[in-house]
Amino acid sequence: MTTFTSAIPNGEVLRSTIAASAAITATTRRTFGFGDRATMAELPALRRHPHLVRFRDVEADLDLLIDRAIAAIADGEPVKDEILGHYVNIASLVRAVSFREGKLLEQAVERLAKANPSVIVLTQSLKLPLVKAALEAVSGNDWTQLDGIKLDCEAPAKGSYTPDLIVVNRARHTAYILDLKRSLASYGDTSRLEELKLKMMAGAMVLPDWLYKHHKRLMVDTVEVAIVDGASRPSDHATGIWALSEIDDLLEIDGVAMCMAELRARFGRRVRQLLETEARKALDVMGMSATEAATAVAADPLGKAPIRLNGPSVSYEEQQAALWQEEDDGADDLACFAEAEDDEPEPVRIRVGFARRPAAH
Repeated sequence: MTTFTSAIPNGEVLRSTIAASAAITATTRRTFGFGDRATMAELPALRRHPHLVRFRDVEADLDLLIDRAIAAIADGEPVKDEILGHYVNIASLVRAVSFREGKLLEQAVERLAKANPSVIVLTQSLKLPLVKAALEAVSGNDWTQLDGIKLDCEAPAKGSYTPDLIVVNRARHTAYILDLKRSLASYGDTSRLEELKLKMMAGAMVLPDWLYKHHKRLMVDTVEVAIVDGASRPSDHATGIWALSEIDDLLEIDGVAMCMAELRARFGRRVRQLLETEARKALDVMGMSATEAATAVAADPLGKAPIRLNGPSVSYEEQQAALWQEEDDGADDLACFAEAEDDEPEPVRIRVGFARRPAAH
């Protein structure tokens, strides 16, 4: 069994290069690591996958997925928030969009993968055990040193990892562990991405045994992992990051990336319409139009008056005068400290514990 991060599969090429490509594929050894490409990388203009999907053929199905996602976003019940006030509905929608877009991408990939009869997509009950031996192996060794190692999925484990999708290519006996992110921008330079990769690689080491035992004796000899960035920022196959625009190579289906791009564009338009509607409602509740709000801001650019600590009946100048008076009272009278210097401090009992309600007087 070979385990490593996802590399571009050797696809179909023009008739004149089929024989040479097949020979290279037969002799190329896959290694354990991030993003090892094939020995001979095919030019994008020449590479042809054996299967094709066109947006017009799946438009109705993808539009239905978008409708369901938008309905789920709109049906959310926002929780009253004193800070957000009338804008709580907008904040609730934004939070729901982040979750629903990820689910939408997963469902779309599952639908589009049907264009390749050799590919099956697993989406339910994907909890992979994080076997202790696997965690120790991936954290203490280079990926290339673990090629060919397969572990028992029922061995002692420390937690679990649930991927978004597991894609199995039965013709190649290859499985892909995919984690789809709507955007990797929020990860930045944090350690969360490295922790995710470690879990994915540990899960990959038990996946062949897990598939055989839990999915009708499904057998694979190669496992590849990839984190797919839905925003299609520059990919880095050496570290396991794939752009959504490259997903054709994972499914071996031409046209999937174009379908996903159109899906996201349509979903984005529907989301913006929803947000604009809620924004207008929030302004109406506030009892002012956008023009009136701008006028109010122009009249009071700072948007606040001096804070009156003693209530509206005392002016700011009176507060300042009172403060100066308090500072002057007894400022030069040091006699009150003379007697205190001769007294030894009395012992004080300190109570430490969890916060409790004060006792009633």
